[in-house]
Amino acid sequence: MRLSDMQDKDVVELKTGIKVGNIIDIKINKEGMIESLILEKRKYSRLFSSNDEIEISFSKIESIGEDVILINS
Repeated sequence: MRLSDMQDKDVVELKTGIKVGNIIDIKINKEGMIESLILEKRKYSRLFSSNDEIEISFSKIESIGEDVILINS
């Protein structure tokens, strides 16, 4: 799967069903494996935080579907 394919998917928290954000980048470790996803926060979340990015560990991903990436946070 390409990064561009992942960027088209919504990232949703599994327990709440809330959209967390959109993938804007990935972090790769020295072995070439994906370490984490870098998400751009949802627009309204910016009102409460100065950080516009969220880093989600790849181990938090429960499922990658056709339209959605489910994470367990």
